[in-house]
Amino acid sequence: MSHDTEQQIITDAQNETAMNRRAAMGFLGKLGLGAAAMGLAAGSTASAAPAKNIDGDVLNFALNLEYLEAAFYLAAVGRVNELRKIGGGADIILPASLDQDRGMQFKDGNVQALARDIAEDELAHVKFLHGALGKAAAPRPVIDLNGAFRAAGQAASGGKIDGFNPFANDLFFLHGAFIFEDVGVTAYNGAATLITNPAYLQAAAGILAVEAYHGGAIRSMLFQQRQVSAAAGLYVGQVVQAISNLRGKVGGMKDQGLTDNAGRAVIAPADANGVAFPRSTREVLNIVYLAPGAKKGGFYPNGLNGNIK
Repeated sequence: MSHDTEQQIITDAQNETAMNRRAAMGFLGKLGLGAAAMGLAAGSTASAAPAKNIDGDVLNFALNLEYLEAAFYLAAVGRVNELRKIGGGADIILPASLDQDRGMQFKDGNVQALARDIAEDELAHVKFLHGALGKAAAPRPVIDLNGAFRAAGQAASGGKIDGFNPFANDLFFLHGAFIFEDVGVTAYNGAATLITNPAYLQAAAGILAVEAYHGGAIRSMLFQQRQVSAAAGLYVGQVVQAISNLRGKVGGMKDQGLTDNAGRAVIAPADANGVAFPRSTREVLNIVYLAPGAKKGGFYPNGLNGNIK
């Protein structure tokens, strides 16, 4: 091969690299990451400070959220006592009317099947994260699935819905599930930038995907019933939109109801690029504490356990 030919190959490769770099920066720019990612896209790491490893803290934050989701679904299917064997003896507060050994009385076999499937997944998430963290695992915090749901129902409906109990019937159960699932997806997405260990990142991505499957299934069931009367003269679609608006207000305006402005179904809430919304840990806490800036309350009366709380 001649020297001129070799030089041409090198030049072509350099040009292609430059084009790929510009394309990557264009894509990152659309995501709002262009400036922050400039050093990475340019292949320069000399000036980049090593990220502080807070993987354990992030996983414990996720574990706290999984405790909550597992408690909700396991209570619905009569298996909450299985969760009580993990993470210590902190109380799980449930409505007095719920039979904790039998769970709620489902009328729709499809809703019951979904509840059982998600309960199994959420319990598995708790066991996985608790096992991965070992002795560093955060103990299970006090979880309120009684008063917190009543407060959330009142807040979302402007006081119209009083005494909301997600275990009262199938439709209320789906509304309760809707409160949690989208928050879980956005929490894992937001935490992705905080994790440094590739193995942990992959595991978190896998859990995020499962949470997104759950959320999509719940949204699909609610969308099919969006014009059904729910409570206090409100339709399902109105109640779900109110929940979404409340989450968006305290959680960074990263939310969507069952339909967009054109009335089209929203089964996978996402930004203009079709990318799932990320939430910071503070935004997630605002939602689960039912108050912006709070250090405890809502579904966690005494707050989360761990360093991120």
